[in-house]
Amino acid sequence: MTRSHMCGELRAKHAGQPVVLQGWVNRRRDLGGLVFVDLRDRTGLVQVVCEPEAAEAFDVAQTLRSEYVVTVEGTVRERPPGQKSTAPTGLIEVVAEKVEVLSTAKTPPFLVDGSIDASEVSEELRLRYRYLDLRRPEALRPLLLRHRATKAVWDYLDARGFVQVETPLLTLSTPEGARDYVVPARTAPGSFYALPQSPQLFKQLLMMSGVDRYFQLARCFRDEDLRADRQPDFTQVDMEMSFVDQDDVLELNEGLMAHVVKATLSVDIDTPFQRLSYRDALDRFGSDKPDLRFGLELEDLTEAFRGSPFRAFAGAVAGGGVVKALVLEADEAEPVTRKVLADLEDLAKHHGAAGLAWLRRGDDGFTGPIAKFLGAAELSAAERLAPRAGDLVLLAAGPWATTCTAVGAVRSRLGDVLGLKPGSDVLRFLWVVDFPLFEGLDDTGRPIPAHHPFTMPHAEDLHLLGGSPDELLDVRSQAYDLVLNGWELGSGSVRIHRRDIQQRVFDALGISAEEAQEKFGFLLDAFRYGAPPHAGFAFGIDRLVALLLGEENIREVIAFPKTQSGSDPLTSAPSEIDPEHLEELGLRLLPRST
Repeated sequence: MTRSHMCGELRAKHAGQPVVLQGWVNRRRDLGGLVFVDLRDRTGLVQVVCEPEAAEAFDVAQTLRSEYVVTVEGTVRERPPGQKSTAPTGLIEVVAEKVEVLSTAKTPPFLVDGSIDASEVSEELRLRYRYLDLRRPEALRPLLLRHRATKAVWDYLDARGFVQVETPLLTLSTPEGARDYVVPARTAPGSFYALPQSPQLFKQLLMMSGVDRYFQLARCFRDEDLRADRQPDFTQVDMEMSFVDQDDVLELNEGLMAHVVKATLSVDIDTPFQRLSYRDALDRFGSDKPDLRFGLELEDLTEAFRGSPFRAFAGAVAGGGVVKALVLEADEAEPVTRKVLADLEDLAKHHGAAGLAWLRRGDDGFTGPIAKFLGAAELSAAERLAPRAGDLVLLAAGPWATTCTAVGAVRSRLGDVLGLKPGSDVLRFLWVVDFPLFEGLDDTGRPIPAHHPFTMPHAEDLHLLGGSPDELLDVRSQAYDLVLNGWELGSGSVRIHRRDIQQRVFDALGISAEEAQEKFGFLLDAFRYGAPPHAGFAFGIDRLVALLLGEENIREVIAFPKTQSGSDPLTSAPSEIDPEHLEELGLRLLPRST
């Protein structure tokens, strides 16, 4: 018989109604004259009472064990006084008239009845038995919120004229920043498909096809080192629009984010979001994805150390570098012990800084390893920043980007160490705009694209494309990132829609017209037939859901995630391939290097 209700939806208004429930036995309590069964499905728990008067149901109930799957037929009644609870179904219980065992269950390798904290179970074990892990309400909750977020995205974009279009998963390998996962083509020995890092070229082609407004929940694949916010296969909300500019894209996505947050958390967020240029973000916060939930901005002491007797910093300034500082007031600085300072210096060095100096204000001036080397100008600047006894100044010097990034890493760590970051209930969205088109030079002196080679440069910087390497690094792109609480949530750009500008970018990258035609001919040819101005954006649904839930790892919001090593404990992927299959594909494995 089909169930009439879900377990977690029964309330006092259902008292007196007959019901048919199906689910898992969460727990059984045998009190001799009565058997209580907590029945669970994805909506919650309900208490089932099996009384001796219903002999058949009572006899079956005595045989039940945790995780048995059962059908219960009975009647809802209010619980007796003194036995009611504050649980969602705590005012009622179901008096069983019939209990049927649909399947039995072994004792699970870890308890899923809520009696233990999941942190007591290793992640490897939880992922190996993920189908059991997801029976826990805490593990299932992210998937349910993810569903609501996904539906909210669909509703919002559909109402604004977007068309959902699927793009190929077997495609051509194109340079997009990370290594591709490749798939051998059996019918073309020696040739390979690539799994898409993103649907970048296809969504641009859709704009040239006249689709005008496209979106997709796109599966993407990137062979890169994994972190808490990365998986080898992930899902992004991908979109592209014709006849728009950057402001149009940003405003639409601000509305989308507000809609999703409201639909999932019932929280209103303020729009428009703050905007920072890439240079301002690094200069003020030491990161292109700064967490704006707390202050602690970087201070610039470059001029104070120009010509300083402290040669390490003076030399950095003379070489075109900067001196950046963080200032902690006395009450914040008190927990920053010598050990913490040593750990912060290691962190700064890990991010490229030569070191991390410090000055602590005392009643009679400053103490610290560099205090005795400072002249009047540096001390005056330090006194301005740290006027009270106990104030602490942390300093680093070197090239601008490296120094800002290193001090920014220290800022982020201090946000954790000092408890400056509020909880996940505070959502601070930020747009970072005006990224450089190129992020540096390779060993041959050629520029390296900061995003992908299809990003439109700023119109006023186009004349720099044929210039020197230094001029190329000054070219700004019409690219933008959406940041939430220190995580890069998504990115996008205005695209190049003119073949002549695209070839100028290729020329700067050292890609000849012949090579460009070979690699991107299908896109370049489309430019010849009337390409509308277009722009796009994509954000990770995994990251968004994790941030909305306050999770620190996106694995918790993915149904069947990989571990940090890229393996799948559930299926044992990746695995070896049979020799016969390799031969059919025309492949031979090299011996493993020792």
